[in-house]
Amino acid sequence: MSSAFVVILAAAFFFGHLPRSSYTLPCSPGQCQLSDACTNSRECSRGLFCSACAADGDAASACHRYQATDVISIKGGLAFNKYSWLTTHNSFAILGEPSQTGPRTTFYNQEDTVTDQLNNGVRAFMLDMYDFLHDIWLCHSFGGVCYGFTAFEPAINTLKEIELFLASNPSEIITIFIEDYVTSANGLTKLFTAAGLKKYWFPVSSMPKDGGDWLTLTEMVSRNYRLLVFTSNITKESSEAIAYNWRYVNENQYGDSGMQSQTCTNRAESVFKCQE
Repeated sequence: MSSAFVVILAAAFFFGHLPRSSYTLPCSPGQCQLSDACTNSRECSRGLFCSACAADGDAASACHRYQATDVISIKGGLAFNKYSWLTTHNSFAILGEPSQTGPRTTFYNQEDTVTDQLNNGVRAFMLDMYDFLHDIWLCHSFGGVCYGFTAFEPAINTLKEIELFLASNPSEIITIFIEDYVTSANGLTKLFTAAGLKKYWFPVSSMPKDGGDWLTLTEMVSRNYRLLVFTSNITKESSEAIAYNWRYVNENQYGDSGMQSQTCTNRAESVFKCQE
């Protein structure tokens, strides 16, 4: 089996969420398990809370897990690619996030702030970055263009949340996947420098390019290589030394086609074949 860095996706942070059809009738107080129907959090067992996933358009309430398991606490010191890291898709598309550019008309994927996602165990973030208003913004947009009605906030705001977490947690490692529409010269380099994140940067020269194992967590922490950044723009690896995503990452197919029982399907861009 290839040792490529495999991405496990969770489209919304509430990764215990299941379709409404799987919900059962409310159970006894304190006895409801993951995905059981509930009316309040007192009915859910320890470590769970009762909520509808509004970001997913779900009106039915069920017990959700609010904090991921710390995989490092289970067995630390393995190669980075030997762990599964909870990842949020469109991490910035947060329901209720105030608009700075007028009415917003786009899709939402999250209910928690980025800081709350970090505190609850998310360790990888998918961020869509665009040139917008003479800056780099996070937008959930289309056609490679950010509009006022698809904009969320300047990217540096989210990156500063991540920097604060890394500074406060010296053994933690964060990954950022950029859907990259930035065309300004050295735009990403300037952005990450301004956010104070370059000191944590995992250099692309140290990344395995043949599907081999990555450094161990112990090695990454000791060298302060605690931020991995990948871009969807292949030119940025040579121009800004930012790793091109599909040289290093194997990603499962998104959507229903990637959730078929007893099959293993990758995104077309993935370099490495899916192992069943």
